[in-house]
Amino acid sequence: MSTPAAPAEHAVIKTSYGEITVAFWPDVAPKTVENFKKLARDGYYDGTAFHRIIKGFMIQGGCPNTKAGATGQPGTGSPGWSLKAEFNTKPHRRGVLSMARSSHPDSAGSQFFICHGEARFLDRQYTAFGEVVKGLEVLDQIAGVPCMGSERSTPVERVAVESVRIVPAA
Repeated sequence: MSTPAAPAEHAVIKTSYGEITVAFWPDVAPKTVENFKKLARDGYYDGTAFHRIIKGFMIQGGCPNTKAGATGQPGTGSPGWSLKAEFNTKPHRRGVLSMARSSHPDSAGSQFFICHGEARFLDRQYTAFGEVVKGLEVLDQIAGVPCMGSERSTPVERVAVESVRIVPAA
């Protein structure tokens, strides 16, 4: 007797620019998908911000140091653990959800990015674990926010992640 498959779920990322709905790829990155869902269900992402934006490349969020009152450098925070990488053959193209990490392959924890353009040079080096199924126009709006800094990737305004909710797939 086989166990029935769990019903498919999506993440709804509510931002200050609108909602982005993401479908997961548990077939290629099961531990990463479960980690993201756990953090979302625990409210970990609520009140964070997209702290790194590079138009044509990606928008990055999920750092606890972007919450109000946090004192750490945005882009350096984690949930206190890291995941073993689940590199796979899914291409990093527009709308793909992937885990951000340091130079160590197994250093991803909570930070994620959504590709705004094709980024195939990241294939098999970063854990792709889902893709946008609704809200590409919101991705475009966020990617268009003016940025500053040496890399021109720090948004000049706060781009809030108001909440991330896990919902049944429509």
